[in-house]
Parts: sequence; C-alpha cells; structure tokens
Amino acid sequence: MATKKAQAKKTLKVTLVKSPIGTKESHRASVRGLGLRRMHHTVEVEDTPAVRGMINKVYYLVKCEA
Repeated sequence: MATKKAQAKKTLKVTLVKSPIGTKESHRASVRGLGLRRMHHTVEVEDTPAVRGMINKVYYLVKCEA
C-alpha cells in the first residue's frame, strides 16, 4: 500500500495597503476575493495562477510577500 506524503502548500501573504474606495468594481471584487476586508489586513492565500491574476490586477492596492 502506497502512502502519500503531505506536500506543503505554497502560500503568499497579501496585505491591503491602500483603500479600494473609488476603484473599479472588478478591482474591489478582486480584493474581496482575496479575503481582504480592511486596511492593513493580511491573509495567507494559496499560490495559484488564479490568485496571482487577482494580485496582479490590484497590484497598486496590495503588498505581497512570499
């Protein structure tokens, strides 16, 4: 019987550093999709192409750390 090793998921720390007020609706939706609720709120999200796309879309509102 083969056992699977638990692989460590790669994550990114994303922090909201600028208010999304006054930005496009789709940009606000990306911020909410990342799980960011308020200024200086930090979340850890899985490093996937979809998440990278959301971060790239709102790069001017967030700070990202590996």
